[in-house]
Amino acid sequence: MIVGKMAKPFPVTVYHNPKCSTSRQVLEMIEAAGRTPEVVEYLKVGWSKKQLKDLFAAAGLSAREALRTKAVEAEALGLLDAKISDAKLIDAMVAHPVLVERPFVVTPKGTRLCRPKETVREVL
Repeated sequence: MIVGKMAKPFPVTVYHNPKCSTSRQVLEMIEAAGRTPEVVEYLKVGWSKKQLKDLFAAAGLSAREALRTKAVEAEALGLLDAKISDAKLIDAMVAHPVLVERPFVVTPKGTRLCRPKETVREVL
């Protein structure tokens, strides 16, 4: 009997907003690559400060770079002002999860904010 090598686990986590077309397309690309991702609907489960700090650090982004500037809340809360600190942005993102740009994808190959959607290929 020949025993084949077992494939190494390749966990994929996608921080997903099902209402976002880019997020849906990235999820489809992950599945088309033969991966079954853990899908985290962050608008439902929210964020912690540590989680956001770790996610942004892993992606090599500042909180400002990860801010969804198109979100109505970003302007309403005065977050578009460049003088607002990352700490205040993260506080706002915890209070209003929609302020985080999407989708983020985490794999053993790295963490990326997948905008444009093709960026996901870098970590698959």
